[in-house]
Amino acid sequence: MSASPSTPDARVQFLDLLGTALQGNTLVKLVLARPVGADPTLQRIIAKPLSVKGQPCLSLVYRHQTRDITRNLPSEQALALVAELLPGSFRNAHLFDAEGEVQLAFSKKGKPMLQRHGAQAPREAVVDNGHDREKKRYLTLSRPFLRDLGVTDAHGALIPSMSRKWKQINKFIEVFDHALASAPVPAGQTLRVADFGSGKGYLTFAMHDYLRNTLAREAKVTGVELRQDMVELCNAAAGRLEHPGLEFQCGDVRSVVPEAIEVMIALHACDIATDYAIHTGIRCNAAIIMCSPCCHKQVRPQLQSPGLLQPMLQYGLHLGQQAEMLTDSLRALYLEACGYETKVFEFISLEHTNKNKMILAVKRRQPVGNGALLEKIAQLKAFYGVQEHCLETLLRADRLL
Repeated sequence: MSASPSTPDARVQFLDLLGTALQGNTLVKLVLARPVGADPTLQRIIAKPLSVKGQPCLSLVYRHQTRDITRNLPSEQALALVAELLPGSFRNAHLFDAEGEVQLAFSKKGKPMLQRHGAQAPREAVVDNGHDREKKRYLTLSRPFLRDLGVTDAHGALIPSMSRKWKQINKFIEVFDHALASAPVPAGQTLRVADFGSGKGYLTFAMHDYLRNTLAREAKVTGVELRQDMVELCNAAAGRLEHPGLEFQCGDVRSVVPEAIEVMIALHACDIATDYAIHTGIRCNAAIIMCSPCCHKQVRPQLQSPGLLQPMLQYGLHLGQQAEMLTDSLRALYLEACGYETKVFEFISLEHTNKNKMILAVKRRQPVGNGALLEKIAQLKAFYGVQEHCLETLLRADRLL
């Protein structure tokens, strides 16, 4: 490691190196850390190169405490943004390329220093050309369940009409894999998974296959589906494919109530069915809760437009969006109050719907007090005139809040 003298040119040198890496297609990853901007929830920005319609871009992920926001910008525009953020919004920057790492740090007085690390860039930080190349897949097309469910043909090739579903499956497993890495679940423990609204079983089979065959984990995975024909179809496939520990039951989140689970999944449960699903996960002390809400009917009729917001919320579309945001924000906050680290982010749309929001909650290893958070929830409800939220009602009935 070598360090150059602290000179005003260190920042310029770093930006020049970043520009060179972008032009030469050698950039692996850029990380902006030590935030000092006005947004206290922003933790860091992670940027990776990609190509959109042949144009070189940077994909910037703004990592907040409870959500991630992604922006794809042309390289020149992204370089200008980074220059604007240093050092006003971030005091550290890490540039990874094929030769190693370059770190830019600013002192409390704003003096920059450049450090060069000769070690190779992290193995997992492979240049990602995004939209113009195949991304990392957590499952392979050779898995038998994909052929049985009609995702691949008899030769193991992806059926073109199922390409979107294939991407959805892998994105789902990617989100789950990252959550599992931080969840308080012992490595040798059997994972009990409940997937409510499992449908044809694409994600249920993928979850079971990934746990058993990729991670070599013991797993008992249950798909819950209201349509009896889908239950029979999936159970028959599980039998043919020899998926021990995978079963499907007819019912919904109110009729099938497990005693204990480690992972609770409910994608596109309509209206308050999402609240019942989250409540089931909390009551069962699930380590991971994955929900993709659908419909937001309970809160909207209660919503009272605060005076300042009345001109904006007089439009039905905006009122509906506000009700959706409020409903899911309260869900995330209730999860936080029950001891979960929670994120709300955009997820790839599943088939037959344009809903793509996911609420991901991972149980904290150490509990924290929730008094201040409950007070904030009460203030938020009062601001909008909300008298009842289904999840709160369920949690208070079980004395979980």
